[in-house]
Amino acid sequence: MPRQKAFTLIELLVVISIIAVLIAILLPSLSAARERNRTTVCLTHLRSLSHGWHMYADDNGDITLPGRYFKASGGTSNPENWYDVGNGLKYRPRWVATLGKYVGIFAFDKPQTNFDRQDYDSKIYQCPTAPNWIDERNYAYGYNHQFLGNARKTADQFHNFPVNRSRISSFAGTVLGADCLGTAGGVPTSDRKPYNNGGTDFAELGNHGWTLDPPRLTATSDRGTGDAGSPRAAVDPRHLQKTNVIYCDGHGETQSPVSLGYRVMDDGSFQDGGPAGPGQPSNFFFSGTARDDDPPDRPM
Repeated sequence: MPRQKAFTLIELLVVISIIAVLIAILLPSLSAARERNRTTVCLTHLRSLSHGWHMYADDNGDITLPGRYFKASGGTSNPENWYDVGNGLKYRPRWVATLGKYVGIFAFDKPQTNFDRQDYDSKIYQCPTAPNWIDERNYAYGYNHQFLGNARKTADQFHNFPVNRSRISSFAGTVLGADCLGTAGGVPTSDRKPYNNGGTDFAELGNHGWTLDPPRLTATSDRGTGDAGSPRAAVDPRHLQKTNVIYCDGHGETQSPVSLGYRVMDDGSFQDGGPAGPGQPSNFFFSGTARDDDPPDRPM
């Protein structure tokens, strides 16, 4: 009988090496494909919720949604701080929970009036790239609240509320919300800390992420949590170095921070900016007027 030819050790090692090289070549492509899929799912979630924005304004005399309802005295014990989120009352819900009411995608299985921080239960409220960022305070998606509705109060005056929808000159050119780093956006990359669902550290990823500051801030504008010493919030380029953005007309895009008007410092933190001008961050896509307007001043 003819002898069967077997692989030599060298030939076997060559085959194994070739397979290893092919795997090394294919893995990045597969990883990028998975991230592109997550990006698409994330953008679909944002679009699904965004349709409630116009519905809210229709129901409220053309007033746009505040990022969060202002705090009446008495805190959780005061029913004036309780708002309908579609399947019950919730203590001062953030913007997405209110949007969910209008589109029938409820944020919480059991909304609570006695608690300030709940995790969102619906999968539609999750970004697949940051699936654990579901605390309603430290959240994956931030709202353009400084221009669209900032119901914080200083000296008993709203920072920028109410805002009439009719003042917005281009819905398709005005950011509604986007992936958000929270106050970690104002912190150098090397100093940022991991996400903490119940945390309050300015440097933690996603800290106070429900608020999204516009690209250009001023010395007299609001920023971050609104507390003294808070860094700015900024978009999160978590999708292959780009950010998912939803606009006021309901369309979504995946864009770089620079294309949205942000500028990043050498240390990785997002620049605040100053007076409008060349080289500075620009609020063109945030102001609602198609101009690089200053964000509203904090009341004095």
